[in-house]
Amino acid sequence: MFSSSPHSGLLEKLFQYIDLHQDEFVQTLKEWVSIESDSVQPVPRLRQKLFQMMALAADKLRNLGARVDSVDLGSQQMPDGQSLPIPPILLAELGNDPKKPTVCFYGHLDVQPAQKDDGWLTDPYTLTEVDGKLYGRGATDNKGPVLAWINAVSTFRALQQDLPVNIKLILEGMEEAGSVALEELVKREKDHFFSSVDYIVISDNLWLSQRKPALTYGTRGNCYFTVEVKCRDQDFHSGTFGGILNEPMADLVTLLGSLVDSSGHILIPGIYDQMAPITEEEKTMYENIDMDLEEYQNINQVEKFLFDTKEELLMHLWRYPSLSIHGIEGAFDEPGTKTVIPGRVLGKFSIRLVPTMTPSVVEKQVTQHLEAVFSKRNSFNKMAVSMVLGLHPWTANIHDTQYLAAQRAIKTVFEVDPDMIRDGSTIPIAKIFQAITQKSVMMLPLGAVDDGEHSQNEKINRWNYIQGSKLFAAFFLELSKQHSGHQMPSSVF
Repeated sequence: MFSSSPHSGLLEKLFQYIDLHQDEFVQTLKEWVSIESDSVQPVPRLRQKLFQMMALAADKLRNLGARVDSVDLGSQQMPDGQSLPIPPILLAELGNDPKKPTVCFYGHLDVQPAQKDDGWLTDPYTLTEVDGKLYGRGATDNKGPVLAWINAVSTFRALQQDLPVNIKLILEGMEEAGSVALEELVKREKDHFFSSVDYIVISDNLWLSQRKPALTYGTRGNCYFTVEVKCRDQDFHSGTFGGILNEPMADLVTLLGSLVDSSGHILIPGIYDQMAPITEEEKTMYENIDMDLEEYQNINQVEKFLFDTKEELLMHLWRYPSLSIHGIEGAFDEPGTKTVIPGRVLGKFSIRLVPTMTPSVVEKQVTQHLEAVFSKRNSFNKMAVSMVLGLHPWTANIHDTQYLAAQRAIKTVFEVDPDMIRDGSTIPIAKIFQAITQKSVMMLPLGAVDDGEHSQNEKINRWNYIQGSKLFAAFFLELSKQHSGHQMPSSVF
């Protein structure tokens, strides 16, 4: 597979080295997973673990010859009054040759909470290999992909080969807690750290399948709402007050029920008006995606989805907005038969946005709709709508240089063209980088669809982890060629 490329000999050496040292790479991942770098639970012990994790990564990068700036971000004031230190963000640089393109990798080293008794089959902080699967919290989200990038760099170093690109990394420790202070730092560094950057790569999502690689070129945005219905602060006894007042729960159920129908269609007037039209090129891309609908249902333990074709399902997952109702605060949800009428309830729901929807317009549409529905009930209760989160959707140009380089690198390593996919979730950092730095941003996932990020028994396949290390090495070489304008024949890579 290397015969027609001027880099074929080097690629073969790189790939051989990675194969021979894969146990060493897995051992490093085991060391990283062993650190309980949980950023979600605001307790001092876990903040110490986060600092330990960031220091370990900084040492790893310095040992490769990188210049590493550990940026102090101060402290975070928590709702309970305690002040907790924010783990530093690492800004690393390796090489500054003006003749080479500069590619910056973003990753995070914090994880979601995990305990063995949550339903894990193994200790979540002891990387355990079973049938080629590496189980452990953070294995795929996001310590494995970060290390795969570092493995690729270290392989060039070990073979005493010149890196074909300048490397930068930005690694944070608070992604799972909302990337505290990251956006401000990106703004500060726009004309400094990011000034020489040509391309930004994020590897913090998953493939659509278990075996076929993918490139991600879009994510949905997210508007998260609360709607409060209040009669008074205290609850009522249903025997004493039932039948003589407007019950807040009944009002709220009506409001939530007015948002979406049983087919998933959003009932808010005008909500689809901002959506960009679907092009013929897009439709073709959906047709070409390799996806077994039955397998997808089985993997996700769903008896039946709302749509019967791959194309319809994917478009409604990525290309159309969706509305999900998440819960009700203030309602009685414990076992038993408590005959209470809640005096105040708070409904929670969110809308996933697609291009070219904007949070400000969606907020106005939602508020007007709920006010109209509530008005028709003639309730004496008070209603308040609030948008607590408003994140824009993100899309990239799939014809951009680094997307072409990544496609060719994937063909080299996996011997197949990647699925070109979007992600139905929201990854704010992609839009943040794109909007602030005005650089090309690409999402290059390594994990399989069944990796279980955020879930019990999170894993990354050994094969994905090792092939991912090769992929990044091949990407460096291909990006250097694509950037310089020396296009190779399509048979190469």
